[in-house]
Amino acid sequence: MSLAKRILMRAFGRPQGIPGRVGGFIMARINRRTATWAIDRLDVQPDDSVLEVGFGPGVGVQLLAQTVVTGRIAGIDCSEEMVAQAKVRNAQAIAARRVDLRRGSAERLPFDDNTFQKALAINSLQVWPDAMAGLREMRRVMKIGGTVALCFNRHSGQPKHGLVELLMAAGFTDAHVDDKDGDFCALARKR
Repeated sequence: MSLAKRILMRAFGRPQGIPGRVGGFIMARINRRTATWAIDRLDVQPDDSVLEVGFGPGVGVQLLAQTVVTGRIAGIDCSEEMVAQAKVRNAQAIAARRVDLRRGSAERLPFDDNTFQKALAINSLQVWPDAMAGLREMRRVMKIGGTVALCFNRHSGQPKHGLVELLMAAGFTDAHVDDKDGDFCALARKR
C-alpha cells in the first residue's frame, strides 16, 4: 500500500491518531448532508430502533437523536478515535440512554437478531473488510420489514454499480439506488 493510501486510510478509512482526529472533523462536516438524506430516505420515526454501522464522528447518530425520542439508536464503528468523537458529540443522548455506541466490526454486530427497524451506513461500506458478511449481519439484526440505507457522497470512492446486486445477494429485497446531487443511496428491505 502506498504512503498516500495509508495516510488516507488512517484519516478516513480506519481513523487513528492525529490523521484520524483531523479526518473525523472533516467527515463531520462533509457527511452531514449525506446523513440527513439517508435519515430522510429511511423515514425515521420517533419510536424507531435504528442502527448505524460505521458511524464515524457521530453526526448521523446526532441527527437521528433529534428524531428518535422514544426509540433506540445504536451504532458500531471499528475506530477507537471515531467512537471517542461520537461519544463526545452525543454525550447527552448517551446519558439519557437513548444512544448506545460501541467499537466493533460490521462483520460481527453485538446485537440480537430482529432488533432494529432501520439500519444505515454512510460512506463506510467501501472500507469494510468483508462487505457481504457485514450486510448479512445487518440483515440478521433487522426486523422483518425493516429498511437498510447505504449512502455515499461523491468523495467516498464507492462505485454505484453492483450495490443492488450486493444487497440482493445478502438476502435483502426491493433493492434500488437513488441519486441526488452527485450522492447516491442504495435502499432495500428485509422480508
